[in-house]
Amino acid sequence: MSTLTANDPTASALGGQAHFLLRRLHSLTGLVFGGYLVVHLVVNATLSQGTNPDVYQEQVNKIHSLPFLPIVEWVFIYLPILFHLFYGIWITVNGQPNVNHYPFGKNWFYLIQRISAIVIAAFIVFHVLAMKGALGPALRFDPHHATASVMEHINKSPVLAYFIYPLGILASCYHLANGFWTAAITWGLTISAAAQRRWGYVCIGIFLLTLACGAAALGWAIAGHFTSAASAEVLWHWPALS
Repeated sequence: MSTLTANDPTASALGGQAHFLLRRLHSLTGLVFGGYLVVHLVVNATLSQGTNPDVYQEQVNKIHSLPFLPIVEWVFIYLPILFHLFYGIWITVNGQPNVNHYPFGKNWFYLIQRISAIVIAAFIVFHVLAMKGALGPALRFDPHHATASVMEHINKSPVLAYFIYPLGILASCYHLANGFWTAAITWGLTISAAAQRRWGYVCIGIFLLTLACGAAALGWAIAGHFTSAASAEVLWHWPALS
């Protein structure tokens, strides 16, 4: 496997053992975050099943009826995401992409992974603040009227519907799939080039599946807005974060 970067200054900055443990923890929290993202996108895709019955609202009701939901959110969602986010920022700031010297495919994947991380960080901040109502009541998510409030949210501005959410979905799906591919190497599950190639095909499938789920939810939200704005209820909310 080709080297992802010419050198890794985070190793010398943090110390060898600490660097090793933090990178493993970063990978582990990424897997937790990735698993949540898959579930999140699959739940969002139920928006395309319409509102008779409202399958998406049913899924949101199940999530919000879970016992000790705030504890579950913090332990399995917020804390892993926060660690993965902030340590990922550290890696991005201190990393040295070398695609200009070694323009190999995996080096480009690494660079795009870092760029997608920046996009996702900004997207999560906006998404959570907006859904919590910090950016105004029109963008706030209402779990009791899940489909309708998300529909209103996504169609509040063409910038949301046609730029911010498509970009956020694309970056998230790429970061997820490429992260799963590199995690298998990190944990010693795909040692040989053949194993990495086979797992790569699986990760391409994960990318396409999650992208299709996000695109289905987004597309149905936009189409529903124009065809039945009074009753259609749609799109993209991060269930446990809202």
